[in-house]
Amino acid sequence: MALVVLKFGGTSVGSIDRIKNVALRVKKFFCEGHQVLVVVSAMSGETNRLLGLIDELSNNRHGREQDAVVSTGEQVTIGLLAIALNNIGCRAKSFTGWQAGILTDEVHSKARIEQINAESLKSEVEAGVIPIIAGFQGLTEANAISTLGRGGSDTTAVAVAAALKADECQIFTDVDGVYTTDPRVVKSAQRMEKITFEEMLEMASLGSKVLQIRAVEFAGKYKVPLRIRSTFDEGEGTLITLDEEEVHLEKPIISGIAFNRDEAKLIVRGVPDVPGAAYSILGPISEANIEVDMIVQNVADDNSTDFTFTVHRNDYVKAKEILAERLCKLEQGSLSGTDDICKISLVGVGMRSHAGIAAKMFSVLAEEKINIQMISTSEIKISVVINEKYLELAVRALHTAFELDDKGAA
Repeated sequence: MALVVLKFGGTSVGSIDRIKNVALRVKKFFCEGHQVLVVVSAMSGETNRLLGLIDELSNNRHGREQDAVVSTGEQVTIGLLAIALNNIGCRAKSFTGWQAGILTDEVHSKARIEQINAESLKSEVEAGVIPIIAGFQGLTEANAISTLGRGGSDTTAVAVAAALKADECQIFTDVDGVYTTDPRVVKSAQRMEKITFEEMLEMASLGSKVLQIRAVEFAGKYKVPLRIRSTFDEGEGTLITLDEEEVHLEKPIISGIAFNRDEAKLIVRGVPDVPGAAYSILGPISEANIEVDMIVQNVADDNSTDFTFTVHRNDYVKAKEILAERLCKLEQGSLSGTDDICKISLVGVGMRSHAGIAAKMFSVLAEEKINIQMISTSEIKISVVINEKYLELAVRALHTAFELDDKGAA
């Protein structure tokens, strides 16, 4: 008998019929002899609807009160699923985040879990009850309702699994696992049976939308085995594990290809190459809460330096305005930029023990006459920035070149 935490996202519980389907999935686990806890999101579209109501009242969402409003979405779902389970012969009880003992910091709408007092959940499970827990929410030390930000229900599930030392945390969604790349771009993309936490963390940070990055970080830190499965289809999904050797025995060096269209590039030229130059350019960007991704610095023969860096496309205009104002004050340097770029990344722990991956990547892109604008590397990742119009061509070519089309993962 295993202790498992099952998490169902908004699409999975998006209607009464789907909630009934989830209840049947949960009952199957329970009837197989497992101890089961369930974490759910709000029904699909509900959180946006609630935020829309707030926006009709005020331009300021009022963090504490916003959390009080949007947390009700998950409370509806836990009650409905508990009712559905009781109707088919399972003892189930609904728990809000605070009833489940989830305590967070005081940062409303982006709170982080600090502690879970899981004794009440443990007692219910041992008594044969299935706790249905509201994801995405908790309680601050000041007894205020808090929410964890978008995708926070994944983090809730992993945190509950860690607190109860569950054998596995299964995330049910509308896809049947983690693929070598987006199947909408490469039809021959393969579902992976297993992937390491490091690889999943890189893919999540690089644009893969399968799993929330904070949930992956939490699972890796507390060694919680994660499995991504489909709510609507049978299948074992993809297991995210710490065992690198088990994952990559006789597997290709590259596990997957991630990409992100939401990129923009800014170039600052002709800044004096002196101590503090980087901060004088990037400091105001950071102070505006704009996240910088890739950075390249080039020093010219005339002791000037150029900075090229990327930001999220939504921040492009604001970042450009900040830099223009900064260069005006400095009375030196020039500014240019573009928002028609994308980032493509090869990910795989096999890179640690294999040379020539970057050269092969560059060769494949050169054969397709695709120009590389920026390059970034780490132990298990190589990222390049290219013109967005070549994204699909580049991903398909790389997927084939690194033998991911034939990967026997499904």
